[in-house]
Parts: sequence; C-alpha cells; structure tokens
Amino acid sequence: MKGARKPAARLARPGDVPGLAVRLVAADSLQGVLRRRRPLDEILESAKAATALAERDRALLRALLGVVLRRLGTLRRLLAMFLDRGLPPQAPRVESALLLGAAQILFLNVPDHAAVDLAVRLAQADPRAAPFAGMVNAVLRRVTREGAARLATLDAVALDTPDWLMARWTAAYGSATARAIAAANGHEAALDVTVKSDPEFWAAKLDGRVLATGSVRVVAPGAVDALPGFAEGAWWVQDAAAALPARLFGDIRDCRVADLCAAPGGKTAELILAGAKVTAVDRAPARLQRLRDNLTRLSLEAETVCADIEQWSAEPFDAVLLDAPCSSTGTIRRHPDVPWLKTSDDIVKLSRLQHRLLGRAVELTKPGGTLIYCTCSLEPEENENAVADLLAREPRMRRAAVTAAEVFGRDELISKSGDLRTLPCHFPDSDSRFAGVDGFYAVRLIKA
Repeated sequence: MKGARKPAARLARPGDVPGLAVRLVAADSLQGVLRRRRPLDEILESAKAATALAERDRALLRALLGVVLRRLGTLRRLLAMFLDRGLPPQAPRVESALLLGAAQILFLNVPDHAAVDLAVRLAQADPRAAPFAGMVNAVLRRVTREGAARLATLDAVALDTPDWLMARWTAAYGSATARAIAAANGHEAALDVTVKSDPEFWAAKLDGRVLATGSVRVVAPGAVDALPGFAEGAWWVQDAAAALPARLFGDIRDCRVADLCAAPGGKTAELILAGAKVTAVDRAPARLQRLRDNLTRLSLEAETVCADIEQWSAEPFDAVLLDAPCSSTGTIRRHPDVPWLKTSDDIVKLSRLQHRLLGRAVELTKPGGTLIYCTCSLEPEENENAVADLLAREPRMRRAAVTAAEVFGRDELISKSGDLRTLPCHFPDSDSRFAGVDGFYAVRLIKA
C-alpha cells in the first residue's frame, strides 16, 4: 500500500554469520575485564556462551582476547588517532568492537574485510552501540589503510604497560630491565610442564624441549587434556619458575611438610615426589577440589585441608611452603588482564595480608625447620620488604641464601639478598615462543 512503512531489516542471528558468535563472547568478556574488573579466567569459566563454543572457536576466543589485552595501550592510542570526537561513553560495546577489529587487522591472520564486517555487526547487535556502527566501519577502514604505518611510530613497550606499573618496575629494577619485562609480557607464554620422570622422553613426545631447570616447554599445544601423558598423569602444567621454590627445601624425604595456599597443587605434587608427607591447605573449596582432582590424575596422595590458615591450627611441621596470594604481576605473559585489573592500592592491601600469613607460617614451622615464602609478584612490598619486616620483628628466623647450584648455575636468578628472583625477561631465546618465565620470588628461612 502506498505510504506504508517498510518492515525493518532483521539482524542476522549470531549462528547465521560465521565467526560472529565468538566475537560476541569476546566483546562481552572484554567489557567484563575493562568495565567490571573481573578476571578473564573467571569470566571464561562461568560464561555459558564461552563454554558452549567448539574447541577451535575457544582457541580463537583466547587469541582475540590475549592480543587485545596485551596490546591494549597501543590499540587505544592508535584508535584515538582516528576518533575525532572520542568514544561514546554510553555505548561501551563500541570500544570493544573497535579494539577487536583493530587487533585482527594489525596482529592476527584475519582478512581485513572480515574483521571490519564482524566489528560492525558487533556494534549493530547492541542497542546502545548500533547508532555508531557507521563510525566503527569508518574507523576500521582507516585502520586497514593507515594502521600499520601509524603503529610503527608508537612505543608499544611503554604503552602496553600502565604507567603506574612501569614506574614501579623502573624504581625496583631500573629502566632497561623494566622495559625488558614489559617487552617479554608482550609475548604469549608457552606451556611448561613438570614431569614425574624422563623429561627428554616427554619433550620428544610433546614436541617440546627440556629447559635448564628440567621443565619441559611446549609451544602450540592445543587442548592440554588431549596431549600425550595427561590422562596417564605423567606430568602437570607448571611454569618453569613456579617449579623452583619447592626444590629449595633440599632433602625432605619422610618430613612432614605443609603446603599453604596450595591449589592448584603443582608444588604439592613436587613435594610428594620428593618423598615428603604433605598436608595441602587452601581456603577455597573449589580450588581445593581442583587440587584433589589433579592429585588423583597424578596418582599422588596428600592430606588436604579446607581452611583459612590464619585460623587453622596444627602441630608444627618440619617444613612449610607458603605461596602467598599476591598481585600476580609476574604472570602477565599468561594473564594479560592483570595490568588492567590491579592498582597500587591492591598491592598495599595484599602486602598486609602477606605479613599476617608469614607470621602464621612461622608459627607452623618447627624449631630447626625450613620456611619457604614465595609469590608470583614483581613488587618489593610483597616480597623483599615483607621478608625484611618479618626478620626485623622475628628473631627466631634467619635467611638461608640460595646458591647458584640450586638454580642450575644461573646467577642472574639470585637477588642481592640471596633470594630466588626470576623475571619474565629471563631465559631469553631467539625464538620468542620459547623465551621467558613467570616472575617469581622465593626466600628460604630457617627457624632457630
């Protein structure tokens, strides 16, 4: 009929457009990290849309989010060059669409036209962002034409680390090392595994290589639970640096050892294999169950206790390992959301908790026993400063310096105080896929 309004065009459902469903999950996850400050792993484990994806799409999802979060500062600076009026504050999906689109154009093997089209569809699928779909299209088309040249003018190492964090690392380690840490964080970490025995055999089986520490490093592994040896319990996932603190006890055969804040259980497994009688303690029931499941798969046994160690009572142990809750700034290669979730205030709060946990760990250590305190943080307040404070107020404790022989002759892994200190830029390799380790700190203390 003349003058009748034409029906509005129906937007395609996600399942009708190849690749759109995974981009929608990626956009929602990105907003969860950047807007709601939720850890990425927590988001992906709880989101039904993410868990429903096929394995191939889950891998793509991880790749998309990993690139955006690792290059977030650079991408935001680059996009700002093409945004005359900035981003619409009422439509956060616009930034997510732009970030994901630009990341695919500049860093991933996705055809430009597909990256642009899917980003526009992301905007169209959100009522608040839909009015800006044309802007998304225009900006990303400029990225396809000019993005690479503009990218070459930016200092990505500085931009992709928040200023407050770079300032901390510069103060603690010097400018050159701080930049080396930031550069290392720009590369995705390989999969490290600790094997029960015969690392050379498993390196060949997993198409990896044996590191100087004895860990096996694997690149492009795919689904971890589908790899040879996983179901049989021949190995467990554990960064090469995280595998070092438990070895600082020396001979602990038949010793009673407490592993505090023990989940997911990599260090527990190491202690058991070293011959110790282990009590693994964690306050989170779900995390403790994960530890139990891991030990079952590995055919290893330990006493497990669900408790807050600040309230937990037990007879003192021959040895105590405390892997304390921390800011996790040494694990950014594996968890690129960390810099965008944490603040300096978080470090202050965590350091207070660590002081309390250290004091409790001292009480759980027998006279003559050994206490290993460790974190995966790069921040002095959570490590050296916490230990210095403990030693100043606790005359029963003394430091036992780590020797070069205990870290495979690598003097660079020993701090001036004689503690273990790994940095993400350690273990360099011409192939970046094999380079780096998590940033880890560990001190060995003896109780008089």
